[in-house]
Amino acid sequence: MAQLPGLLLLELALHAAAFLCGIICASALTVAQGEFGGQCILYGSVVYNGTLNLTSSSPVSLCYFVTAISTLAAIFCFLALLYGIYTGCFGEGEPERVWLRGSLALVAVVLFFLLISACILRVGMDALCGSILKSAAAPSCQEAQHRPWVPQYHAEKFYDNLYTAEAAAWVNFFFWCMLLLRLFVECVSKTSSRLSLQRDLTRNSERTPIVGDASPMP
Repeated sequence: MAQLPGLLLLELALHAAAFLCGIICASALTVAQGEFGGQCILYGSVVYNGTLNLTSSSPVSLCYFVTAISTLAAIFCFLALLYGIYTGCFGEGEPERVWLRGSLALVAVVLFFLLISACILRVGMDALCGSILKSAAAPSCQEAQHRPWVPQYHAEKFYDNLYTAEAAAWVNFFFWCMLLLRLFVECVSKTSSRLSLQRDLTRNSERTPIVGDASPMP
């Protein structure tokens, strides 16, 4: 069994952490939707007449988009984690980087969508909490969890769930930034090594006619 190098262990740890963050974000947002009968409360507005009532909500597809991005990113991290463990333990200790540039581009795309998802959660939560404060139902969005809502809603932990989803999304974004940096450094390192090898081969080929034995004079 090969010994895992330090950089590979770091990459595996980042994949594991990003996997957990993706699962937590998707789960927390799904639970928050369930508290409001499946409605997407991001960018929603409420009114207060003794009880809080959700008067408008975003299209469900908006929450589905955030959940899907987090879930797909988590699946990618889980598969990469399994591949890294298998290759590190039963391979040569370092996964082959045949598709290094392709992986770099893929991580960059995922990172872009994770940023969009995190911003949707942040701005959507601010809009909802702003509506709650405007209704004068509670001094803070967190306190609104303990205020009475209309019977069809079970909003005892809606703020905690949204806050957890948002925090997990930003932490997940940070871990993916680290993964992108890890791949970029490796790509630059391998490119530099390849160029250095080519220069050495060129220098040796130029020296060969000079250093070679001269043919004897007749």
